[in-house]
Amino acid sequence: MRLRLPAERPTEPPSGYKIAHPMLSRDRARAGFTGVSLGGALPYGVLDDAACVYGRRHRPPARRCDCGFHCVHEREVAEALLCTAEHRAAVLLDVRVLGAYIRFEHGFRYARQRVRTATVGPCGCGASAVALADAGWGRPGWLALEAACGGCVRARASVSLAGFARLAGQGLRVIAGAGDAGADGGPPTPGEGLGVPELVAEAALLQARLDWFQSQLARLGERGEQA
Repeated sequence: MRLRLPAERPTEPPSGYKIAHPMLSRDRARAGFTGVSLGGALPYGVLDDAACVYGRRHRPPARRCDCGFHCVHEREVAEALLCTAEHRAAVLLDVRVLGAYIRFEHGFRYARQRVRTATVGPCGCGASAVALADAGWGRPGWLALEAACGGCVRARASVSLAGFARLAGQGLRVIAGAGDAGADGGPPTPGEGLGVPELVAEAALLQARLDWFQSQLARLGERGEQA
């Protein structure tokens, strides 16, 4: 006789943490994420259903398969994954586990999720991020993004943190830097406009683009005088 664990019926959806790469659709109309390991070829939205990465017809999370969304219980465990070289450009996600799930010692494998908060790390130069810019790779129809400060954005395809949240929808909150990591991950109040931090980030991104264009114009002017 095989013993089975009792079924869980929580009063509210469990929560967890994971890391993922932010993604921007080729037409710049949608934003989402893609995983760092199993299922990384399938970008997903803020509120989305899992699909079997092996193309099987069962509904995730199947017991005899690895399909489904994955997350860990502890924030510190997910943050530790960001230390590895291949995951440095990923962001930290705070998620709600929805639908059927299988609980493991360190996390969940589950059918449906809602991403509540995405925490973006610093730019590669070490400065705080004000935007998510083209990372130089992607998936069919999708550009992968990475954190960028105002000075490193330059002419790369990019979107501000607030702009990414708007494109992703579903009340996603995008915050920058470890200093904001303890902020409330709940969705903003319906109808709430941009706050001061979001507007400052938008202004910094616009100023960085303006500075870059001015430097390019000055360089072209110098070449014209020499000719």
